[in-house]
Amino acid sequence: MQLLRVVGFIQGNMILLSSTLGTGILFVSPKGVLKYSSLNIPVSLSIWAGCGLLNMMNALCLAELATTFPVSGAPYYFLKRSFGSSVAFLGLWIQLFGHFLGIGALSLLMAGNLVQFFYSGCPAPELPKKCLVLAVLWSLGILNARGMKRVAQFQTLSSLMKMAVLCFISLTGIVLLVIGKKENVSRFENALDAELPDASQIAGAILQVNYSYLGASLLITIAGEIKSPTDTITRSVISGLSIVTLLYLLTSISYLAVLTPQEIISSDSVAVTWMDRVFPSAQWVLSWGISTSLVTSGSSGILSASRIFYCASQNGQLPVICSMLNDHHSPVVAVILITILSSIAIIASDLIYLVKYVALGSTSVNLLNMIGLLKLRYQKPDLPRPYKVWPPLIFGSIASSVFLIFMPVIQSPNIEHVYQVVFLFCGFLCYWLQAHLNRHAVGFDTITCYWQLLFNVSPSEGQDKLIPS
Repeated sequence: MQLLRVVGFIQGNMILLSSTLGTGILFVSPKGVLKYSSLNIPVSLSIWAGCGLLNMMNALCLAELATTFPVSGAPYYFLKRSFGSSVAFLGLWIQLFGHFLGIGALSLLMAGNLVQFFYSGCPAPELPKKCLVLAVLWSLGILNARGMKRVAQFQTLSSLMKMAVLCFISLTGIVLLVIGKKENVSRFENALDAELPDASQIAGAILQVNYSYLGASLLITIAGEIKSPTDTITRSVISGLSIVTLLYLLTSISYLAVLTPQEIISSDSVAVTWMDRVFPSAQWVLSWGISTSLVTSGSSGILSASRIFYCASQNGQLPVICSMLNDHHSPVVAVILITILSSIAIIASDLIYLVKYVALGSTSVNLLNMIGLLKLRYQKPDLPRPYKVWPPLIFGSIASSVFLIFMPVIQSPNIEHVYQVVFLFCGFLCYWLQAHLNRHAVGFDTITCYWQLLFNVSPSEGQDKLIPS
């Protein structure tokens, strides 16, 4: 038994769009980019466009990894094959926290928008929000346990809804600029006179935009479930991320046509503030659409995390039960695990703020993947590679990762960088503990059998059969 290859080109595009579009452009990133760009409109728009190309470059580099090793959880598998178990576990550690804290943050944001409808004029209480978000989260977990076909159908509907919301915002902004009202055009007239940001501020702005592209590598993670991964992944990355970049750029222009930079950086939800200014009587419509899109982003997070856990389980760094599949060919125990961890983050909502400490680690994992690609090309030049990325793209990705990691530390050192290093050190400590437990894991076989009967799951075939020798 193994994961089924059911995702084609169209579904691949829909999954990529659904996992990428959403929270960043609607809530967080526009204000963060303007803040770090010193309210310089041309610089902020250039960063939006440049980050689209940068993330496409990174995704195309990772596409070589996924087509050479077409397995689910390919980034983890590649780290283990290139650098050994310790580095692979560190990557797993970073992604574990990044996924369940990210899913928790998205879910709380969604619930806050929906519940607020019933508490106009005052803050919504925490209990209804947490009850709603837990119900939605476990519904998404059940959906993921039903297999990739159901998830792909859900993500297709999701991507169409998200594109409808962003197209509405973009087209409205274009119409307002074409009409040429003074209040809309004036914000762009003296834009070149604004102060220029320094290098560390640019790095901060890039990290803010990258938050809007977090789902860009989802197709790499589910490579083991994609039909003809060589063609599907590369074509979907180019077409899907081109659409995302264009929508993000037009949406940012629309925001700036309606709101001043000061209004954007003071807003908790830029899209809702924009709607309140343009169509105040219909603000609830966009708020509902935004909240619905956040629900589907949580589904993408569960899908990605479960496949990483699945691969780590097959390689002995998580309990073997996490790699067993149910009748729908889904790693249901891995899905339940990430859902439980996300529920804990929601109940103890202060944990959500820890997600910012994962940013440095995520960029570091990307850097390791790029170095691993170069290492593999040198050590195994004859390894079958259905797709080979242009080497300058790999060096460009390495340079951007080094810039994002070290520039803020050099120019603006603070206590948060110490916390990030401590977080990485804790990963190595947990790796030692995991390796120690594995040597004394004989008694867990009986427990695994009981869990297997409880969840009605069967062992999956080893992924090495899918890898060229």
